Amino acid sequence: MIVAAIIWSVVLADLATLHLLWAARIWFSIREEAELARAVVGTAGVERMPGPVLCAAVALALGLAATLPWWAAFGLQRAALLALSVVFFLRGLAPFTGPWARLTPEEPFRRLDRAAFGPLCLALAVLAASLGSVA
Repeated sequence: MIVAAIIWSVVLADLATLHLLWAARIWFSIREEAELARAVVGTAGVERMPGPVLCAAVALALGLAATLPWWAAFGLQRAALLALSVVFFLRGLAPFTGPWARLTPEEPFRRLDRAAFGPLCLALAVLAASLGSVA
């Protein structure tokens, strides 16, 4: 389970760092804000990235989640990991539902969501469930 915990932590820390860059208004990996917003937000007509506070809040949540496998002394570890498993599972299924498609019609988000974001969330759901089951 150490390997699973390391993978979990590295992936979530990387995602947290990405959101922190966006909170600082550093557009990575696409330099043009409107193009980046269409790639990672995907709502109809989106031209701007979410604000710094929202991006920082997501970065904080992801950063905190990245540390969960290492909370051996705390009783909330198992419940938190299993709750995150459900959250990531639902987010992973979302790209394949009609309501989500109507909410996020912009390309390239639609394609990226089905090809990368959704499957990544499903993989994180499996990792969280695995880690939570042995916590």
